[in-house]
Amino acid sequence: MAAETMFHDSYLGQLANYLGATEPALRLLLSILIGYPLALVHRYTLYGKGSTLQHIFFIVSGLSIGYFNYGTEVLHSTASVLVVYAILVLAGGTAASVLLVFTFSMGYLLMGYYMTGTETYDIKWSMPQCVLTLRLIGLAFDVYDGRKPIEQLSVEQKKTALDRIPTLLEVAGHTYFPASFLVGPQFPMRRYLNFVTGQFKESLNESGLPSCLYAALKRGSLGFVYLGIYQLGTSFLPDSYLLSQTYDILPFWKKCIFLGLWGKITLYKYISCWLISEGVCISTGLTYNGKSKEGEALWDGCANVKLRVFEGASKFGHYITSFNINTNHWVAQYIYKRLKFLGNRYLSQASALLFLAIWHGLHSGYYMCFFMEFVVIKLEKDVENMLLKNENLRTFLEQSWMVPVIWIILKLYTWVFMGYCLVPFALLSFPRWWQVYKSVYFIGHIVFALWPFYYPAVKLLLSSKSLKRHSE
Repeated sequence: MAAETMFHDSYLGQLANYLGATEPALRLLLSILIGYPLALVHRYTLYGKGSTLQHIFFIVSGLSIGYFNYGTEVLHSTASVLVVYAILVLAGGTAASVLLVFTFSMGYLLMGYYMTGTETYDIKWSMPQCVLTLRLIGLAFDVYDGRKPIEQLSVEQKKTALDRIPTLLEVAGHTYFPASFLVGPQFPMRRYLNFVTGQFKESLNESGLPSCLYAALKRGSLGFVYLGIYQLGTSFLPDSYLLSQTYDILPFWKKCIFLGLWGKITLYKYISCWLISEGVCISTGLTYNGKSKEGEALWDGCANVKLRVFEGASKFGHYITSFNINTNHWVAQYIYKRLKFLGNRYLSQASALLFLAIWHGLHSGYYMCFFMEFVVIKLEKDVENMLLKNENLRTFLEQSWMVPVIWIILKLYTWVFMGYCLVPFALLSFPRWWQVYKSVYFIGHIVFALWPFYYPAVKLLLSSKSLKRHSE
């Protein structure tokens, strides 16, 4: 232990300090990067061969990476796998098994948050545990769906349903897949099984190399570009700046601009991590997604961010469809769409967002962030419906001279309020995010949370009859 501590202090700790990062963050980055050589080892020694050896390779690799980051605490994931597998063996395919796995997995995760949580974001064993929680709950649902008549399944469920209970080796291999064990992306057991059984084989390119390697390099390189922008940005605009007296005395409009810039930089942290991890997944061949019209292999089966949509966002709906795609898809498939019995779309959406907040942790900031997402999307959908019903207003807004004006307004809108909504997610504790919100006079809450109170007036103002009457 003394030698290990000395190693930490003399190498990783010093390197992390030099790079302006924490040691856990550096360990996480190194662990993601080691996935690239592991992917090459697998591809040139085990790819397309016996499934058992592949499972063992992934288990040993994932556990080793977990131990490098969290020591023996990586065994929390092992305990979860064993318990869930026992539930599936005893009751797999029943509604009771889904309820048991859901309750156990979420309970274990919340216990981890309670045991390890501090006032800031923590890189501890609870982080890969949150990835595993969705994976295990999804597995229970997939086994349950596999016992239903096929005509009762949705299109998505037909893609993920399992007609048998996977073996313990398969569940463990899926869990510890080194390219996704720590930070994701999420992918169903069905994709993993198709991968290890050789169903994703592709032809070699002109250089004699698998086409996935070029796609992986391209995606991973983009991740490092975003990581560089994030590191540079946080050196000038860290979280602490929003809590400083310097920020508090700025004019209101400057606060809003800086808040938007800070939000953009903060999101780049997640994007860089996802892109690098996705590059590892691509290099293994796991992300194969069929072929394009031109006959080229597609490697976007586990894409977690759509960069063009994200960077060109002009409404919050664009952020939601382009950011953390796999988690959003998981929640839509396994939570939101299964709440149809509630009979209310907004109640289902609120329940899904509440699940997401609980899944992220116990900090009040998560709950405020997802509350803001709910009210923002509600306003946007209401306004879009008003515009659909008002042809005169749409015609006016679509005039050539209005298009750039609308574009600037919408970019400022998404720029400022994305930063506003991200504040509690990043700052976590109530005193910190409350201070920032108070500094900008709760502008986001006034615009979005109070929307139900001024919605009737806006609806009346934008109605076709009202506009026609004013134009006469």
